Amino acid sequence: MKNRRKRGGLSSGDVVVTWKRFFRFVALFIFSFVVFSTLFIFLGKFRPVVRSSVKTVIGGSVPAVTVVTIHEAVKFPDQTLIFLKYPSSSRLYTKEDLFCVFSDVNDSSKLFKELPSAVEIDDFGRQIVQCSAVPRGYTISLAVSRWTVDNHLLVDPTHRWDWLVYDAVIDNDNSTVVFVKGLNLRPGKDADVSRYECVYGWDFTKPKHLLRAEVISAAQEIVRCKTPLTVLEGPRMAQSSPVKVSVRIKGGGMLPSVAHPINRSGRVKDSTRGVKKPFETCVCTMTRNAASVLREWVMYHAVIGVQRWFIYDNNSDDDIVSEIKNLESRGYNISRHFWPWIKTQEAGFANCAIRARNDCDWVAFIDVDEFFYIPSGQTLTDVIRNHTTSPSSSIEIGEIRTPCHSFGPSGLRNPPRGGVTAAYTCRMVLPERHKSIIRPESLNATLINVVHHFHLRDGFTFADVDKGAMVINHYKYQVWDIFKEKFKRRVATYVADWQNDENVGSKDRAPGLGTRPVEPSDWAERFCEVRDIGLRDWVLEKFLDRKTQRLMWEKKERRVEDEAIAQMGSWADKRVGRKKKNKLKAQ
Repeated sequence: MKNRRKRGGLSSGDVVVTWKRFFRFVALFIFSFVVFSTLFIFLGKFRPVVRSSVKTVIGGSVPAVTVVTIHEAVKFPDQTLIFLKYPSSSRLYTKEDLFCVFSDVNDSSKLFKELPSAVEIDDFGRQIVQCSAVPRGYTISLAVSRWTVDNHLLVDPTHRWDWLVYDAVIDNDNSTVVFVKGLNLRPGKDADVSRYECVYGWDFTKPKHLLRAEVISAAQEIVRCKTPLTVLEGPRMAQSSPVKVSVRIKGGGMLPSVAHPINRSGRVKDSTRGVKKPFETCVCTMTRNAASVLREWVMYHAVIGVQRWFIYDNNSDDDIVSEIKNLESRGYNISRHFWPWIKTQEAGFANCAIRARNDCDWVAFIDVDEFFYIPSGQTLTDVIRNHTTSPSSSIEIGEIRTPCHSFGPSGLRNPPRGGVTAAYTCRMVLPERHKSIIRPESLNATLINVVHHFHLRDGFTFADVDKGAMVINHYKYQVWDIFKEKFKRRVATYVADWQNDENVGSKDRAPGLGTRPVEPSDWAERFCEVRDIGLRDWVLEKFLDRKTQRLMWEKKERRVEDEAIAQMGSWADKRVGRKKKNKLKAQ
């Protein structure tokens, strides 16, 4: 400062800063930083985090905060499901809020984290976080993404998927239908009910507080129990924890359970008898990654008479949720039901039959690559009525069986832009199997179903539909890329990976392909014994917009290849125009 004065002082634009002021500024900055950091770290400990029990934290002037409950987890070969429970007033976490954290058992410092593949809500309101499969030698935990992994806690207990009670519902007769994995009951056969009993309770670690109930029937993966009155009446207080149900093998152990029995109808008595139901014809399917084909399947079947769709989503990771919402916004009565249980198509169909019982007179069980074709142009409801109105018979029709034709790639090598019905026209000669349309009231108490048809109660029988009246076009063997993805992880077969040497002779595998995931050179020409253009012609007549040359279900957005073709066309037009112009000038 003194040196500057000697050189002539300060100009009017200079600012004088003394050492005293400088030190005050630095001290204030450091003090503010320390206070801010302390408050951030201190208050951070009281934000909601994922915990393994519900606790209240009270300290100083910081308000009490209720944390999220981790109920339990289920370990699958390809994923881990973690069940969360929230306080009623809490905001639900999204997929971006959470981390799946995997830690080495022997060295906790070795860990990696990733966002969950999805976050879902089940029928009971629990949030389900889908994480990757836990690697060998690792444990899994959850952490809120805005925090460091120091805040994560281990997920416990973790159940094995092959030994578990995974779902339950209270039926209209007040019995509880329990879905079980691990009893190894024979497919299509009744089991000895005296070997089992059902167990209800709020805490399975306290045997004295458990309710035991008689088993009415047991078959495949389904055990039907006599529901205790205490469970039917529900908890006395709203904040009471929900009851669970499990199955105990007499003389053996009790299966772990993540199942809460849900009364879907909301009634203690069955009031569906004699009451007109909202829908005559419904459809139920179980699928995975069907977003690209769902529009065609729903819109087509709506025109032939289907009024209600139940979509059991078996771990899709495509855009199926938004596709279903789009169809809902267009007026289609369609609902998605998250069903994460792998290799449980028969159980899922039984679950859907219970769900649809109060709403639907008839329910068809078909896949999203299967389409009813009625050559006469009648509706599906008309065909059902024609096969069920027989006053001379004392036995009622409870099931209608429709033959299926399996279609091949039909010479195509790329996925057809306009959908399957107008593209695939070549099929096998003989029908492969049949699919069923059922009256829910006619089903046997066991709910046994094999390859899309159910066992019926006494007093009911089935009717076969002649293939001249109606068939199902099953677009089973499509272009290679679609076929390979579909069979990579089928929901219908009991094979975890279709490349494994297991059930090689099953009809769910492609004949002659075995377990090789390599495209045969003649794939596009396979399974082509008869040319069948009946449904194609009907679809082009009913669904094609003559002006735009687009089918009803084709999206309006122009595809990349369309844009490229249009651009090439404009370039070609301009080039031809320039040539004509130059030719005229030369003349």
